[in-house]
Amino acid sequence: MYTPTVQHFERNTKGRDFVVGDIHGCFSRLQEHLNRLRFNPERDRLFSTGDLVDRGPESHFATDWLSCPWFFPVVGNHELMACAYHAGQMDRTVYAQNGGGWFIGMTPEERSLYVSAFECLPTAIEVETTEGLVGIVHADVPTPGWAAMRDGLMGENAEAFLTLCTWSRTRISSGLPDRVSDVLAVVVGHTPVDRFTSLGNVLFVDTGAVYRGRDFTILDLATLKPVQVREPVQWN
Repeated sequence: MYTPTVQHFERNTKGRDFVVGDIHGCFSRLQEHLNRLRFNPERDRLFSTGDLVDRGPESHFATDWLSCPWFFPVVGNHELMACAYHAGQMDRTVYAQNGGGWFIGMTPEERSLYVSAFECLPTAIEVETTEGLVGIVHADVPTPGWAAMRDGLMGENAEAFLTLCTWSRTRISSGLPDRVSDVLAVVVGHTPVDRFTSLGNVLFVDTGAVYRGRDFTILDLATLKPVQVREPVQWN
């Protein structure tokens, strides 16, 4: 059973910190981008907005990546759907329509390995940077401030807060410009956007890498700006 948690990270004094949007089983392409960035697993850290699985061709690589000591995702609604399906709490057809075919086809023993890993993922991550605290959640912060959300995830209504943090599209669909207090910025995924988008201090980095013609957005937490992930065109 999944229990909401918040994980805190001290400032990375040895290397760089990045955060990537929803991966959805596109791990090989993500690795190519990390190679271009000269990502150093001994010094650098990669955070993620969750949704590691479903829809893409390499969802089965999720547990391999979760074993990497430099990779830190929050839980996404697709990880929670996998857990719910394994527990008999989600309709097979609905989950298949959401890209869960790779998981449905596994034996219960195989599925349990993924569920055990998914249940360990935090609902929210907070990272110390030189400029201040940066928060990461899958979908949204459902409160005016980060501290109130953190308290909510630890309180009596934790399940309701978990649902909002992993499913809500209210901020992006309504274009709410309100800043989230108590943090420098919050990085979210969940809702695919055409390009890196910000509303107040909430940064949307799911640019739909799983869909044809689209790619990842990888944010440098030192600058809160996207890094270039495509090779520049060389003109003769």
